[in-house]
Amino acid sequence: MRHGHSTRLALFVGCLVGTLALAQTPALAPTAAPAAQPPRPTPPTRSPDGPGAPPFTRVASGNAPADSNGNFVIGPDYPAPPELTVSDTVPQGTVQQFTMKSEDSKFYPGISRDVFGTVDPNNPKTLLVETHAKPWERAITVYIPKQLKHGAKAPFLVTHDGPKMGEPDLTLPHILDNLIAARRVPALVVVMIQNGGGDAQGSERGLEYDTLSGKFAEFIQAEVLPQVQKHYGVKLTKDPNGRAVMGCSSGAAAAFTMAWFHPEWYHRVISYSGTYVNQQWPFNPANPGGAWDYHDSIIAKSPRKPLRVWMHVGDRDLFNPNVMRDEMHDWVAANHRFATVLQSKGYPYQYVFALDSGHCDRKVREATLPEALEWTWRGFKP
Repeated sequence: MRHGHSTRLALFVGCLVGTLALAQTPALAPTAAPAAQPPRPTPPTRSPDGPGAPPFTRVASGNAPADSNGNFVIGPDYPAPPELTVSDTVPQGTVQQFTMKSEDSKFYPGISRDVFGTVDPNNPKTLLVETHAKPWERAITVYIPKQLKHGAKAPFLVTHDGPKMGEPDLTLPHILDNLIAARRVPALVVVMIQNGGGDAQGSERGLEYDTLSGKFAEFIQAEVLPQVQKHYGVKLTKDPNGRAVMGCSSGAAAAFTMAWFHPEWYHRVISYSGTYVNQQWPFNPANPGGAWDYHDSIIAKSPRKPLRVWMHVGDRDLFNPNVMRDEMHDWVAANHRFATVLQSKGYPYQYVFALDSGHCDRKVREATLPEALEWTWRGFKP
């Protein structure tokens, strides 16, 4: 039986809200409210044939074909897919949760910031951020398909920005129930990992997701997956061809980073609105552009790895959303460049450009997820 209620998958942590205490002494003047932050400019709408765009194939309606590689334009309509419908005739998997705490982690003791950073005057590619220790507690949500045979080594999908404890998002489980029943994907387990808190530079989420290293994959390998197996008695495959990872925004960058640094663990990636921009913190001179360096130099200069990448961006995706104006903060340009370098290196990939769509657009994610999962798992053999 499923537990909890279906809710929106939290992809980004909202801005901080403070409460102003006014002085009560009559002789004192009321305290002035702090100056409001100027509103973030609305991202411009980018054309599919604009500067830097790869050559796209326009899909008349629906999604890109699940058996084709390349670049596709979809939208602007995104009806809910039939795979979201719950049917009594379709076997339904279980969704369960447990909690992990930073005090038990050897990888991430937890950090946070109170104030967003300022540009380093000596290095405009990074921010100066004051951080402090902040323990975390996160939910691990696990979907186990009904068709999984006891004792079998299960293929699995890791997803980032997983739901909170007691609030599991059933979008992915409902879709997988239908896809597995139709044999469009294998009977796979899903491990949804809640982020460590905050966003971007100086946060635990930013540290885990935006850092270009194998550390986050190693944390999951050493501390998360063993707990999943212990709690639910499942055996997760060690075959990298049977392991996938998915995320949105910085979670998408983290998904690719896991596979890039540990292709012996993961071969399959799903990336929504990937944050392939300069958001790594602390600054690392080895890759000074953060995830921007993937498409600027890293992928092109590295031997091709056994990765299969499905990726998406919206035509109104993020554009220079913070104080850094380094020409490395355009999400659409970053994803265009990413698809182009994957193609040049001969990677199997599918790139979807969604019209009339913003960053991590939920309706686009729901509409495309069945096809994205089916494309990503093509060719899998246990």
